[in-house]
Amino acid sequence: MKVCIYGCGAIGSLIAARLVRGGAEVSVIARGPHLQAIRSDGLSLVSPDGGETLNVSVAASDDPNDLGEQDVVFLTLKSHMLADIADSIIPMLGTETMVVTACNGIPWWYFHGTEEFACPELASVDPGRHLWNTIGPERAIGCVVYTAASVVSPGVVRHVFGDRFAIGEPDGRRSERIQLLAELMRSGGFEIDVDMNIRVPIWIKLVANVAYNPVSLITGKALDAMIDDEATNGLLTAAMQEATAVADSLNINVPVSPEYLHTATRKLGAHKTSMLQDFEAGRSLELEPIVGAVIELAHMHGVATPSLDMIYRLAANKTSDGGKGDNSKIH
Repeated sequence: MKVCIYGCGAIGSLIAARLVRGGAEVSVIARGPHLQAIRSDGLSLVSPDGGETLNVSVAASDDPNDLGEQDVVFLTLKSHMLADIADSIIPMLGTETMVVTACNGIPWWYFHGTEEFACPELASVDPGRHLWNTIGPERAIGCVVYTAASVVSPGVVRHVFGDRFAIGEPDGRRSERIQLLAELMRSGGFEIDVDMNIRVPIWIKLVANVAYNPVSLITGKALDAMIDDEATNGLLTAAMQEATAVADSLNINVPVSPEYLHTATRKLGAHKTSMLQDFEAGRSLELEPIVGAVIELAHMHGVATPSLDMIYRLAANKTSDGGKGDNSKIH
């Protein structure tokens, strides 16, 4: 199978290196110094304990036209960047190409394959339905990432922890292609859960992200400090409860409580969320697909989200848009 990793950052590099080791034909879309290093020296993956380094050669480019049609494309960019690359991905897409959305937040294909809901435009995720109309929801495969990695230097990525991914068809079928994808990823040593309702793990992760990510941005605190502070903990819990209510309105039962999430997350210690790390590095933030999308869905289904509304506005005030968040989302 021809596989392309579109967005070869930390997670994308981890997937690429492990799939090459498993025997797949892998290419990557990358940019800048990371791209140059991969071209000249290959892609290196350092094990969590630092004791092993896997170096692989992959075809690398910043132009999808160079790589051609693929069997599988993993989208491993930040969710808010997807609309900008929708047109460029077209040369990679055949009629049977799987597009695996290994991104945070509500995916642009969310309402595809559901019978109980119409397919509304989600402006916070896919304005103008550009991704829907360009990539096509029929190509989409849902994916939830439970692993972490970091870029050590251009061309070198360290696997921090975890090998687990959840994947699933939007319509819940245990299709032939989802089985092929699971086999592909398992060949790279990943632990793969084929989920018959991929929206459940999407929401479990989102309930955590919609609280921890923006509140860490607002407070500047790491996970342990937020959870240990009584007032901040209360705000996190309220945000999670509101997000769970939004999921309920979409007939999704989130089977974990805020208390469970706090206990599990506290074990990560003084870890900074990805949103806080992006902010400190001057990068754009995933505020819309993570927080804005939940608020947008809440509006559609008449769910009150006062804590999330406040968190969204405070977080928007700290972003590079000078606080010009989309206030139409606020009740």
